[in-house]
Amino acid sequence: MSTLVPGEDTGAAVEAIEGGDVVGPWEDHDVRSLDGIEGAGSLAVLRRGLAASPELRSGLLLTAAMALAVAAGKLLVPLTIKMVLDRGVLDGDVQMGIVFALTGVAAGLILVGISLERITYLRLTKTAENVLYGLRVRTFAHLHRLSLAEHTASRKGVLTARVTSDVEALNKFAQWGAVAWIISAVQIVAVLVIMLVFSWQLALVTLLVHLPLLPVLRSVQRGQLRAYDRLRTRVSETLARVSETVLGMGVIRAYGQREASRADLHEAVDQQYRQQLRAMRYFALVLPFTDVVGMAAIAAVIASGVWWGDAWGVSAGELVAFMFLANLFVAPITQLGEVLDQTQTALAGWWKILDVLDTEPDVVEPDVGLRLPEGSLGVRAEGLEFRYREGDLVLRGLDIDIPSGASVAVVGETGSGKTTFVKLVARLADPTLGRVLVGDIDLREVDPDERRAAVRMVPQDGFLFDTTVGENIRFGRPGATAADAADAIAALGLGTWVASLPAGIDTPVGERGESLSVGERQLVALARAQLADPGLLILDEATSAVDPETEQALEQALARLSEGRTTISVAHRLSTAERADLILVFDAGHVVERGRHADLVAAGGVYSGLHESWLGSTREQ
Repeated sequence: MSTLVPGEDTGAAVEAIEGGDVVGPWEDHDVRSLDGIEGAGSLAVLRRGLAASPELRSGLLLTAAMALAVAAGKLLVPLTIKMVLDRGVLDGDVQMGIVFALTGVAAGLILVGISLERITYLRLTKTAENVLYGLRVRTFAHLHRLSLAEHTASRKGVLTARVTSDVEALNKFAQWGAVAWIISAVQIVAVLVIMLVFSWQLALVTLLVHLPLLPVLRSVQRGQLRAYDRLRTRVSETLARVSETVLGMGVIRAYGQREASRADLHEAVDQQYRQQLRAMRYFALVLPFTDVVGMAAIAAVIASGVWWGDAWGVSAGELVAFMFLANLFVAPITQLGEVLDQTQTALAGWWKILDVLDTEPDVVEPDVGLRLPEGSLGVRAEGLEFRYREGDLVLRGLDIDIPSGASVAVVGETGSGKTTFVKLVARLADPTLGRVLVGDIDLREVDPDERRAAVRMVPQDGFLFDTTVGENIRFGRPGATAADAADAIAALGLGTWVASLPAGIDTPVGERGESLSVGERQLVALARAQLADPGLLILDEATSAVDPETEQALEQALARLSEGRTTISVAHRLSTAERADLILVFDAGHVVERGRHADLVAAGGVYSGLHESWLGSTREQ
């Protein structure tokens, strides 16, 4: 494993931390994550993280140069003291002119350094914010390019953590940690060179005292990286639990599971708390250890200088200056604990984010896409097969031809593949084998903006954003105006319903549209689709789970919405299939029957059985 700190893989103190009582039971995915980050190596993760955050490199050389100038200014104090003692004080006679001149020049340069330090910090803060902004946007955009299978396999709270807390973990490193490594390294080398010029013997004493730091720091670095990787996992799991608890509050209350849910959430928070303690124990070890070594080095310099100073040719001024130099040599090493902590936190956050960015989208858009014909669009599936990840085939060799302008109902038992089929038509995923053609063009060759404008899918539970009815409708087409939204409402005959709302079209719908009923949310979703004016409309049974009065309004709106365009409906209620021009009956991934309602009922096959069962359930209601 590549490490940030060289040395041997030893350290009883680190082993004590590993065996501490804050270590909890880790799940399998934690182990896989740790294997990944250790296998990649710290330097490799750092390089890849820097590549994913180009803002961090922007202006870095100038900022580093300014920071180095600030660090160099700190050398003025010991050098001024040496010159004052050696030149301004001669045999007990103080040369005040020399003293005032030297201290005046040093004071002026120090003031310049203070101003430069302020500018440097402001630049670093701006850089840090640009890094967080850019990384959040890129990660968020990449999440939206991933397939539905990827989102289905991941918990929403975990994905939220990737663009929130994991990105925020880079904040301190971007503000100071990255530049601190450069400044600390240069300051240590520069001070060491001056120390060697003053007295190589005292410089050697300083180095010998610091040698035990190397193996300890390397061991701490490795353990700290593992601890922070686990911590990032715990944070994302806590967010996932919180999100699940908030969204499922109604079910939790209805079934009296408040205590069980609270216990689950407390467990997640407790796991995060314990892992945070474990990670901080490394920092708690490094900080006092470097302090002790630093003070021991200064003490060794004083003792050696007083005892052997005359023999080594060290003057009083050089000895006093050397004490200050030793302090400057120790300072960046003492700060190393904090800088190392910032770096390990950043590496762990970067690793989680890189895991997302390295996930290849299943749906790859063409570099130069084709345009779709205007108007209603026909659909053709040729040898269509599909499987989710490593599961069994969901669709098996489908050959389907849907003429433009047709109204098609897709029916079948749960798990028959009907919803998967319409997702492929909307290109929410790509087929494992075969192809889907819309307007006689392979969907994989269509320009993505063209596809989104021409093919629209209205899901069973239309998602609404926490804004007004009008704003949610305008979401259907970029740049749409309030007048466009009103026209869409009028085209579907929904003017009376909108007027009955408390604030009309400006009525807030609440988070996820919860201020409206299920049916009302569907009406808004249909108006959104009307505004988009697609040539191909896909409906995942918009009339299911609504009251009869709202169902009537929905059916009237659907009839208007379907005029002049191809419509494919996943029909859970077979009343939708009865009105369709063509019915496709799915069973175990195959289309086993196709035709009109009357013909299929008379045939006495799968559809006839489904229809009879549906009629029976309707009579019971």
